[in-house]
Amino acid sequence: MKHALTLFAFLAASPALAEGYSRPIPQAQSATAEFWYAFACVMLIAAMYAVHRMVMRK
Repeated sequence: MKHALTLFAFLAASPALAEGYSRPIPQAQSATAEFWYAFACVMLIAAMYAVHRMVMRK
């Protein structure tokens, strides 16, 4: 009985039954996503400049 379970587990997990890997296709970036990315970049630069000004005052 133990050998039958081992054989079943081996056959169930064999690569012959596995599905081939299909690579995901990247989706195009929307205009809204590009806007929010640009906004985040500008805000990051503004925050870095604000930190620079605060550090230079000390």
